Formats: sequence, structure tokens, C-alpha cells
Amino acid sequence: MMRTNSDKGFRARILDRLKIGKKRSTSTIDIAITAPQEFLSPSLFDVNYTVHELWKIIPNEVENLDIAARVRGLVATGPVKIDAGFLDRFPALEFIANFGSGYDRIDIKAAIARGLVVSNTPDILTEDVADLAIGLLLSLVREIPRAEQYLRQGRWSNGPYPLTSSLQGRRIGIIGLGRIGRSVAKRCDAFGLELSYYSRTPKPDLHYTFFPSLTELAGHVDTLIVTVSGTEETRGLVNEAVIGALGPEGILINVSRGYVVDETALIHALRSNLIRGAGLDVFASEPHVPRELLELDNAVLLPHIGSASRKTRQGMVNLLVQNIEHWFGHGHALTPVPESVEMFNAKTENAALGCLGIV
Repeated sequence: MMRTNSDKGFRARILDRLKIGKKRSTSTIDIAITAPQEFLSPSLFDVNYTVHELWKIIPNEVENLDIAARVRGLVATGPVKIDAGFLDRFPALEFIANFGSGYDRIDIKAAIARGLVVSNTPDILTEDVADLAIGLLLSLVREIPRAEQYLRQGRWSNGPYPLTSSLQGRRIGIIGLGRIGRSVAKRCDAFGLELSYYSRTPKPDLHYTFFPSLTELAGHVDTLIVTVSGTEETRGLVNEAVIGALGPEGILINVSRGYVVDETALIHALRSNLIRGAGLDVFASEPHVPRELLELDNAVLLPHIGSASRKTRQGMVNLLVQNIEHWFGHGHALTPVPESVEMFNAKTENAALGCLGIV
């Protein structure tokens, strides 16, 4: 349908009010990086940016040097929590580029309340995390770490390693069928495994069995793989009842966030052999891992390496930098988080109503 001049004028007024789609100023833009990250350095940004590495600056000096008043972009990475108090230190802030798919280090409600746009780096890490989930599952089922130690300790000469269980015939339940969950499912399909899942809503495009109750899913399967996003709503989602429903042959794999699983309940289940084992790449209070978990031989534990390959981390850095450049160069992010998209849609609607004289 052909647009009329009045249509174009209407759109231009909305875009002008939102400052979307307009070329930003080419003057130097101050951005701050919260913590060191491999492959991420000030040299990645062109001469239009002044980059501040906050961990190298004494906290009080950030204000004393007038850095906080100038910072318009923030790179959120590492263990630094971006809460309301942190955001209040940067009055000129307009954009936050989060390193990673999960952005729970950011108080998203506080950011949106201040009109800040937040981006993340989805998709790039999906395949590596899904690979690791399957690696943890195989490590547990075939007892790969324990078998390797058996060999290294010279015990093979005394007799073969005891027989292990098999991956074949296992019934897999995936918690959260987003990007990573779907990639895990694809890999399980390749192994010929029966698949079921739990999510907020059924996925009509998939042939797997949907369970609206997580406890019922756990009772139906013998393997749970946690890939759901880490949010306050999913904190403690995998509780004592869910873990117990897995049964004595049950295996729990977590490549999501540590706090999604009730760690105390999991430790009790592993100690008491209420389930067979657990493979964990994430923990509730990283980098601190409970001593009780470290002492268990039916748990495979990794130091949160799901996305930690050189290829993936480089790709994440590249996307993060592109998000910053697009925001300050073109007024939009390449991969805004859903809350930012909702904020944009609400602003667009309000601006349209304003142009019509309704608000």
C-alpha cells in the first residue's frame, strides 16, 4: 500500500519525539565497562568513544573525576550488580550493553523505570551451552570423570572399570524451551531419546510432550535439563518436590542459573541417593561452591564454562560492541532485551496518541 505524505509526516513526528532512527551526535561518547572480560578492550571502540574501565578507578574517584556525570553507555559484565543505586551514579546514562544472554546482573525494572535501553548477546552462545549440557549428561551416565581417575590411578591393571548405566532409553525433560532448550532438544533427538518439556506455554511447532506442571514432568522422566532463563520468577523453581519426583535413577543437569535450583534440597538428594547424580555448570553463589557438593562423587561440577570458548566469547564481544555502535550511531540496539522492546512499543503508542492530540 502506497504511503501518503501525511503518513510519512506522522511517522517522522513519532520518530522525532522518540529520537529513534536519527543520526546521533559524532562528539566523543563516554562509556564505562564494569569488569574485565577477555577480548573486550577499549581498543575495540573507535575515536568517537572514551572508554572508562571502572575496576581500575577508585570508587570515589568516579564521581570526583566527573566521569559518572559524562557516562552515556555502560558495558555490564562480570560479577558487578547493576542495581538502582548503581544506576543513580550515572545521571547521563541511556544505554546498557549486557555481556551474555542472561541479564540478571541488571535490575531490569530499575533500568526501564529510568528509560534506559538494555541489550544482550543472545544466540551466539546457544550451541556451546547446549553442547555442554549433553557433555555433563554423558559424563554422569557413563561416569567419564571417575573412569578417567580409575585409569590415572593405575587401577586398570587390577581389573576393568565397573559397568556403567547407558544413555539409551533415558527419558529427558527440558525445563525452558527457549533458544538453548531447543538446541538441547535437537541434540537429544539425535541420540534417539524421548523428550518432554515444561515452559510457560506449549510450543505448537514442536512434537515433544508438554507438561504444565514441573513436578509432573519430573515424575514422568528420569533426566531433567535446566535451561530456563534466570529471573526472580524462576528462583527456586526446581525445588525439593521436583528433585524428589525424579526418583533414584534421576539425573539433574543445570546450565541455567544456580539459584533456579534449590541447592540445599539438591545436596540432600545427592547425599541420600534419592537421585543418581547431578551435572552443574552454575551455582547459587558463584564463584563459591558448597563444600558439601565438592565432597560428592555423584556430582560433576564445572566453573560456569557454558559459553567459555574462544569463538563464542569473541562473537559475544563483537555483538556487544555492535549494539553500542548502533545505539549511539543510529538510535537503536540490534538485540534489545524484551523489556526494552516493550518500553519502546509503549513509548511509540504514547507518541502516536500525542501526535493525534489524545494525550
